[in-house]
Amino acid sequence: MLLAAGTAAADTIVLKNGRKIYAEHPREVNGTVEYDVGDNTFAIPKSSVERIDSGGMAPVSSASASTPDLPPPVTATATIKHVDTVTSKVVKDGRVDPEALAAMDQDSNPEMAAAAYFAAGKFEEMHGNPDKARLYLQRAMGFMPDNHVIVEQFTAVLIEMHRFAEAAQYAQQAARLAPNSADAHALLGYAYFNSEKTKEAIAEFKRSLEIRPDATVQMLLERAQREAAAEAGFGEQASGHFTMRYEGQQAPAALRRQIMDTLERHYDDLVREFGITPRQNIIVSLYTEQGFFDVTHAASWSAAQNDGKLRIPISGLDSVTPDLSRILKHELAHSFIAQITRNRCPTWLNEGIAQSVEPQTTQPYGAGLARMFAAGSEVHLNQLEGSFGSFDDRMAAIAYGESLAAVEYIVQTYGMSDVVRILQRIGEGASSEAALRAVVHSGYDSFEQDVGQYLKKTYGE
Repeated sequence: MLLAAGTAAADTIVLKNGRKIYAEHPREVNGTVEYDVGDNTFAIPKSSVERIDSGGMAPVSSASASTPDLPPPVTATATIKHVDTVTSKVVKDGRVDPEALAAMDQDSNPEMAAAAYFAAGKFEEMHGNPDKARLYLQRAMGFMPDNHVIVEQFTAVLIEMHRFAEAAQYAQQAARLAPNSADAHALLGYAYFNSEKTKEAIAEFKRSLEIRPDATVQMLLERAQREAAAEAGFGEQASGHFTMRYEGQQAPAALRRQIMDTLERHYDDLVREFGITPRQNIIVSLYTEQGFFDVTHAASWSAAQNDGKLRIPISGLDSVTPDLSRILKHELAHSFIAQITRNRCPTWLNEGIAQSVEPQTTQPYGAGLARMFAAGSEVHLNQLEGSFGSFDDRMAAIAYGESLAAVEYIVQTYGMSDVVRILQRIGEGASSEAALRAVVHSGYDSFEQDVGQYLKKTYGE
């Protein structure tokens, strides 16, 4: 399993939501950033890109380099009058100036005041502070309640915060104010899709694309259409924390009850471990094995997936086995992590924590990991920040093993509370490495050395 992995030169596209895409030849084309991964070309809106770093190294498998499992959320792209004029007045020395905002608040010109709060909201949203962004944009709407651009930006922040039901209400308002706004319909589609209104989401994505072609919206439309086709005729049941969708013949009532009971038990465990309670019911979809792969396009080694919804293949099962119970807890952990980090968690940390809480340990392959670290042939963690979705079996095993080892080291050395503190720092806008430095006082290089020493000490290699 644990063979040294090769690396390939690539540039790094850093998205405003904190995710990274390792890609070849990124370039700007008509308001998008196009990039290559292997033989394929992808495109994302330029507005969702924070920057492009040259000369990175991305992990590769025998198939292709890593690509994101899903496109990033749709974003609001328009701006309003006077923003360029007021931004320098309210954003000073890398932060929003409350006194300058208060002065603009007293201005008799509501357009100028709205622009000031809009600029402050955009700044905070781009710097990983959606709570502050929401408050500033809400104030901007108070000055100009009928400005669809402000409402769209407010909706985009609510989506970033996973407040989808509330986001749908404001997206509906934006679409009423500006029926020909592609952003309004795309945002409404995204909010609907994450509120289990797939049919309505498809209609909104189609309307957005009629107004303005967009690669991200097209990918979301195709994903929603696959889901609608696979889940046609699904039944539904709900508990205190979950909404379950299922195929009747493939998911007998006794199995559904066991799955729901198991999820509720794991939910309580994770509330204690992470110290948070998710804001809304978590969607759980039960599929046949083929239905699962039709919807998700997941890698062949995937046992389940969490892309905001828990997607679980149950073909051949008539009860909750120990393996299924672990899978359910693993995937549920991703929902808690997504809320704490505002969906910005690097994949190695995300998957390492999810494995740790199952619980799993590195014991079965720890000696091999120790040898790999001792030889300096491990895959560096900054190369495991993006998706594992296109890895082959060998590369996936290495990625998951290293991820678990890193989290296991933190838990054994500092405790689970410090793992949560790292997640909180990331949720506040810190990079993964900055969060590590703040909590365990190590950047990636020294942290990886510490993980190697932990493995050597534990497994004697």
